[in-house]
Amino acid sequence: MTMKKLIALCLVAVFAITAHAQKFALLDMEYVLSNVPAYERANEQLNQVSKKWQAEVEALNTEAATMYKNYQNEVVFLSQEQKKKKQEAIMTKEKQAADLKRKYFGPEGELFKKRTSLITPIQDEIYNAVKDIADQRGYSLIIDRSSSTAGIIYGSPKVDISNEVLQKLGYGNQ
Repeated sequence: MTMKKLIALCLVAVFAITAHAQKFALLDMEYVLSNVPAYERANEQLNQVSKKWQAEVEALNTEAATMYKNYQNEVVFLSQEQKKKKQEAIMTKEKQAADLKRKYFGPEGELFKKRTSLITPIQDEIYNAVKDIADQRGYSLIIDRSSSTAGIIYGSPKVDISNEVLQKLGYGNQ
């Protein structure tokens, strides 16, 4: 046996031993979240506030559209100064709608802040439960099998700790 083959064989043996020593578990986060009542309540609250804010934005857009329609009907009867005033009023109303939409639904908007305040504590609680279980069982890695980016093709039900996480959170088997 050549020296290169011996080194390669030793490396394969080391990787096999290391890989065997690692413990992994799967977690179905969608399943866990669907069984946490606080998460469902938070989502319902977010949906309600989102609908309310969307209605406010739509009301301003409708008002701007009505102003524009009225302007089109009156335009032949208006002086240049009146046209300019009406156009400015329409643009102001459209800007108000756009600003309100950005305030509520923008990247750092009210909906984002509300979602963060409602969902982050739930996520932290789940993370702590997962971490406790991982520490107790010696898991090196826990993979969310509900995530499309995980890329898991097969996961043994034996390593799925979703129900155990729910029990740790106090929700038992549901």
